[in-house]
Amino acid sequence: MMMVACGTREVKENTIAEQLADRLLTLRQNGYMMGHQDAPMYGVTWDGTYKGDSAELGKCDVLATVGDYPAVMGFDLGGIELGDTKNLDSVPFNRIHDELIAHYERGGIVTVSWHPRNPLTTAPRGGLDGQKFPEGSAWDVADTTVVASILPGGSQHGKFQSWMQKLGDFLQTLKTKDGQPVPIIFRPWHENNGSWFWWGQKLCTDNEFRSLWNMLQDYLTEDRGFSNLLWSYSPNLDGQWTEERFLKRYPGNDRVMLIGEDAYQWGTEEDFKRDLRADLTFLSGFAEKNGKLLAMTECGLKNMPDSTWWTRVLKPIMNQYPLSYFLLWRNYKEEYFGPSPELPCAADFKKLYDAENTLFLKEIEKMR
Repeated sequence: MMMVACGTREVKENTIAEQLADRLLTLRQNGYMMGHQDAPMYGVTWDGTYKGDSAELGKCDVLATVGDYPAVMGFDLGGIELGDTKNLDSVPFNRIHDELIAHYERGGIVTVSWHPRNPLTTAPRGGLDGQKFPEGSAWDVADTTVVASILPGGSQHGKFQSWMQKLGDFLQTLKTKDGQPVPIIFRPWHENNGSWFWWGQKLCTDNEFRSLWNMLQDYLTEDRGFSNLLWSYSPNLDGQWTEERFLKRYPGNDRVMLIGEDAYQWGTEEDFKRDLRADLTFLSGFAEKNGKLLAMTECGLKNMPDSTWWTRVLKPIMNQYPLSYFLLWRNYKEEYFGPSPELPCAADFKKLYDAENTLFLKEIEKMR
């Protein structure tokens, strides 16, 4: 925190990230916010990723369905580490830059994730060099020494330092028209209790994971001076958390401001509800005890085969916990998790929108 002289006393001035945390706490008193990944980039029936600067800014499936934007928008920076012009989902970084700032300036909240490529196996130009998924990607888990290789003393440490620099360089550009840094919920190394990313449970030791987290955080906060990043620690749906297990990889209260949960219904509805209740019961207790915010940082049901899932399955569970927000994953023509006017689930999503305790952009803008 910055120290400001006040007579003979020093008064702490909240950082931008702490101001964002205060806003989230205030909004939580009114309900939980709805979020959507890549909301203005593409949808179930449209694709705006290839039009560059000429694309119409602000188009959005949620907006088309209920007449309002999500309160929270998510964006991913995978690929920025290689100097690519587009991220891993073919979204130009200049579009991410513009849409992220536009959403903040209209009163919304933004969150950023990062799926960096595998520094040990990726080709110099990543997928442009002909590598086929998952080789060289964040999902390349063929080698269990990747995290060790990028820590100090590792064979890829220098390379990863340059990757962190490119990430920081992009984050540095995320400023308002008057030059103020945009407050960002930053969510690196997510779903680490699974083993589908190269930083996952079976791909590195607990100590290596914490060192990975600390290395990135120390670089961005201490070396680069970012005070606008609210750090989110976001494991995947588990169903069997204990405090002992959770603390093994938890970076520490001094390094985390928000506890997240990535929770998709991949199996049966009953299994999903059982595990989600178990996780949110544990995580909400942990968050309260340690003074942390709580959110569903990713969630959804792929291609929505159940037109009443949001209000019948998801919402009754979320109502029981002090969530700050829930973020549905992206809408893409082949893989969608949010609403669209053309889908049978649109009517149910409108019920979700009409509920008093679900917050969209118009509501949080009034509370700014």
